[in-house]
Amino acid sequence: MKLAIHDSDRGFHPRWVDYCERNNIPYRRVNCYRSDLVAAVADCGALMWHHTQMDGRDHLMARPVLTALEQAGTVVFPDFQTAWHFDNKLSQKYLFEALDIPTPRTEAFFDRDTALTWAATATWPQVFKLKGGAGAVNVRLVHSASEARRLIRRAFGRGHPNYDAWGSIKERWRKYRMGSASIRELAKGLLRVFQPPPFARVLGAERGYVLFQEYLPNNDHDIRIIVIGDRALGLKRYVRENDFRASGSGHFGYAREEFPEPIVALAFELAERLDSQCVAFDFVHDQAGEPMVLEISYGFVTEVYDPCPGYWDRSLQWHEGAFRPQDWMVEQVLAECERRKRK
Repeated sequence: MKLAIHDSDRGFHPRWVDYCERNNIPYRRVNCYRSDLVAAVADCGALMWHHTQMDGRDHLMARPVLTALEQAGTVVFPDFQTAWHFDNKLSQKYLFEALDIPTPRTEAFFDRDTALTWAATATWPQVFKLKGGAGAVNVRLVHSASEARRLIRRAFGRGHPNYDAWGSIKERWRKYRMGSASIRELAKGLLRVFQPPPFARVLGAERGYVLFQEYLPNNDHDIRIIVIGDRALGLKRYVRENDFRASGSGHFGYAREEFPEPIVALAFELAERLDSQCVAFDFVHDQAGEPMVLEISYGFVTEVYDPCPGYWDRSLQWHEGAFRPQDWMVEQVLAECERRKRK
């Protein structure tokens, strides 16, 4: 049995390839953007493709290609249950409500007048979000009905850009002052004011809907728990200075004691409810101290998690020591291939 792995030096792909080579697992690098991809993987038992929200081609191709192969009987990573809601906060709103996943109250509107009527009586502040975006981009705190009305009118007019150029410059400047971004990256942000990245040009403006989420104050961090099969790892992310957003802040905590065991247990429970191969939960707390899921994702930045000192198994036993979660993904795919072979 041979694995097909998208031929890329970004994301999870290099570590998937390394795992196969270390363990003598047959694999083939394939170009998932080719028109003849289905034929190219015909003799493979599985296809693994870490598609992202930052590539316009991935937006166009990943879900259709992976779903088609999965429907034909090929094991894929990520599969449909894992990724149909990826980078789509609208999808996640309805998913969380349908599966009774604890989350802040989220309002979605698809016509201007209904949204404006709601804004007139809503309690502020609220968090305004576009449906896509990672690292807390396309997320802002709205303090008043008048500010909300401007956002609503734009959403049902010329629309909101998928790429916030000025917000990106401010974020790059923050990271430059922290020493985590170069002057070249800062200059690239300035260039993006005049030339948006390819994915933004593919997606166009976001229009025809607005999304507001209940603001939960007094959270100086969020807790990300990633569940992959029967194992989980954690990352604590502190909010930016004079901000409410934790994702993308660059300020992390890794020690085991940073993560309350009930949240880890809840993450395992919710991952099973979602029937997901891999899912990262972003938790904050409400005013009563109860954990709430802000959003989920199957993908994450590989290097950020390398300092994790250990992981939990499903029985919440802690396993100290270095590990690579991408290895677990390959093991999970191989196990599913073997299960189908026996069946």
